[in-house]
Amino acid sequence: MESRVVIITGASLGLGRAMALGLLDAGHRVVAMGRSQQNLDTFESEVRAHGWAEQLVSVRGDVRFDDQCRRTLDIATETFGRVDVLINNAGFHLEDAAKFYELSEDDWRTSFDTNVTGAFLMARAAVRPMIARGWGRIVNHQTNYATMLRPGMNPYGPAKAALEAATAAWAAELAGTGVTVNEILPGGAADVERLSVQKFPDRSKLVSPAVLVAPIRWLVSDASNEYSGYRIVANRWNADKPIADNLRDAAELAAWRGKPS
Repeated sequence: MESRVVIITGASLGLGRAMALGLLDAGHRVVAMGRSQQNLDTFESEVRAHGWAEQLVSVRGDVRFDDQCRRTLDIATETFGRVDVLINNAGFHLEDAAKFYELSEDDWRTSFDTNVTGAFLMARAAVRPMIARGWGRIVNHQTNYATMLRPGMNPYGPAKAALEAATAAWAAELAGTGVTVNEILPGGAADVERLSVQKFPDRSKLVSPAVLVAPIRWLVSDASNEYSGYRIVANRWNADKPIADNLRDAAELAAWRGKPS
């Protein structure tokens, strides 16, 4: 597998961390973007312990702000020469469920600015050089459809629904360019720090972040060249099975379009 240069937002914790470590282990180079310098420092120490320090650069930044998105792209290009893959993983989720009329304006805007606008700003900054080279990947972290529509999941659910529509539209707009747009989701509530032990004491019922590693490795490879506008449900993917079986079991067209015909 060719070594790719991959930007991952929200890379130092949870699902982003799992994907970053899995891609580093496969020989890819990773630009880890995150808001917390402390979390980035801890992640860097973990990467050094594995012997992958030369494959990593970390950037403190917030995807809600265009200048910080562009700065991350500039640092990635200056360090590794290009950007091949963008994984929009950064997200904002209120721990306590709320009805929409109980939300503050700030919570609503923060969710949409992080989950939707942040993905747009990063993709807009990254995509033109990808188009010019004729190859690239944009992967948006997504959630289950039920979460988007479930009462009490405001503002996260509506924000993710907006990203779902954007994924399908971006994939269509980039058709024929060599740049694909897809989604990856764990397939259930994941065993991440955001889901507290108090609320989820039985961690065995949660999806391990490690399930994302095999499908994200496939998505960044040439083997996925013909696939765009899909959502990959990671806990349905079995690394021991042929790719055709995994696509049948774990892939569906984005934006409520179901299985491909």
